[in-house]
Amino acid sequence: MDKKRYFSNANLIIGLLALINVFIHIYFSLNLEYHRDELLYFSLGRHPDFGYATVPPMIGWIAWLMQGIIGNSLFAVRIFPALMSAVFVVLVSETARELGGSSSARILAAVGSVVSIIGLRTFLMFQPVHIDLLMWTLMFYLVARYVNTGADKFLILLGITAGAALLNKYLIGLLLFSLLLVIPFTRFKNIFGKKSFLFALTGGLLVFSPNLIWQIVNGLPVIAHFSELKQTQLVNVDRVAFLIEQLAMPGIASLLTVAGLIYMFVSPRMRNYRFMAFVAVLVILILMLLQGKSYYTQGVFPFLMAAGAVFWERTLRKTWLAGAFAILMIILSLPAVPIGVPVWKTDGLVTYFAELKDKYGMAFICRFEDNSIHSLPQDYADMLGWEELTAITAEAWKTIPDKDAAFIYAENYGQAGAINVIGKKYGLPDPLCLSESFKYWLPEEFDPDIKYAIYINSEVGEDVLRIFRNVVKVGSISNPDAREYGTGVFLLSDPAVSFNAFWKERTKHLF
Repeated sequence: MDKKRYFSNANLIIGLLALINVFIHIYFSLNLEYHRDELLYFSLGRHPDFGYATVPPMIGWIAWLMQGIIGNSLFAVRIFPALMSAVFVVLVSETARELGGSSSARILAAVGSVVSIIGLRTFLMFQPVHIDLLMWTLMFYLVARYVNTGADKFLILLGITAGAALLNKYLIGLLLFSLLLVIPFTRFKNIFGKKSFLFALTGGLLVFSPNLIWQIVNGLPVIAHFSELKQTQLVNVDRVAFLIEQLAMPGIASLLTVAGLIYMFVSPRMRNYRFMAFVAVLVILILMLLQGKSYYTQGVFPFLMAAGAVFWERTLRKTWLAGAFAILMIILSLPAVPIGVPVWKTDGLVTYFAELKDKYGMAFICRFEDNSIHSLPQDYADMLGWEELTAITAEAWKTIPDKDAAFIYAENYGQAGAINVIGKKYGLPDPLCLSESFKYWLPEEFDPDIKYAIYINSEVGEDVLRIFRNVVKVGSISNPDAREYGTGVFLLSDPAVSFNAFWKERTKHLF
């Protein structure tokens, strides 16, 4: 590689931006606790498999690796997505290069990837979403490489990348569907007759096959998950709000995404890549019609940022003007940074979002899945209360005289994940839970039979009261800004009947 090109000013600036992105995500992410989903995924990492109840296996594999290397502290959970944020910056800048941009466009694309709310929020937490965003960006990049070179190797790499992306999140299938729908109307329609396309398809299927086989063997749980998601969450999605949020999600980077989309459609220079803009629009329209969550579309935005960066480079022409535009983007993005990463602890964030709601009418930012409005965005509210819940559970566990005849039960996967991950520092046993993939790890019976139990839920159900004569509330989550506010920890003892008999009846459908 040409050393002068490698150590160019543009590369150094982009490298610095990538490092800044890593620092932002590590430093500010520690202002809040684990996210409910992070607790689930690190729990999956304790049980590496070829599939799970609601997600493909990649996130569990990475969690297994991270726990093996640096443990399960909050830093251990946050370091991987933070490092991936640097890869994201470089990849978006390289996409701008493939679309015909030079140094200024690459730097503008890198700045956009750092300041966008999408980039800030996505790489904040350990979830499949940040890997998914990288995979979408890589797929668009490889398509652009194939357009520019015609080299079959990029088609094969595209297929393998698609297979790997499906091991992380099934949503990438929508991008594949949209590409296959649009390509027949382009000059690239001949790829379907190429051997390299067959190799790409075969390679992708081989990479994805472990999870595909797992799904078939386990009765396709992904179908049940999508059905539940549609009934409990997606039914609340408002299509008008969905479209509005397509502008809000990138934040100030919308200066790039909107310009990029228009530029792709109207500029003769971009005609070779125009079909990719059609793909991006098709993805957004399909998700709107299916009432997908607004952030499901985020995979198309890095590509549009790169295209917008090329537009602004060619429009501004002068390097100093492009630099001034980049600085302006950074300055204008600063007020919105707390939307993407928690720059303060809870009280400061509550004050900030109250002002957004009261003064600027931006209550939608704090809307939960059920359309209710709260003091914090749902992601932030999901990053509170877990430490307190686990400490209360540990206090209750200490009082149990016969721990061999006891267990901890959690009603949802966030609660179970907290006991599973945070509970290790208290010496707590693995919890039982019927939610998510925890149902795969349940015992068929207890030996000895159960005499004591710790029950974690908002309230005690009638079935519990019929089994245990003695129920004592030990404590509950006290932070009103936590999504789990009020969730209690109950100590159960003195069973009226055999718990094993109840358990076998309760879980017979699982074995």
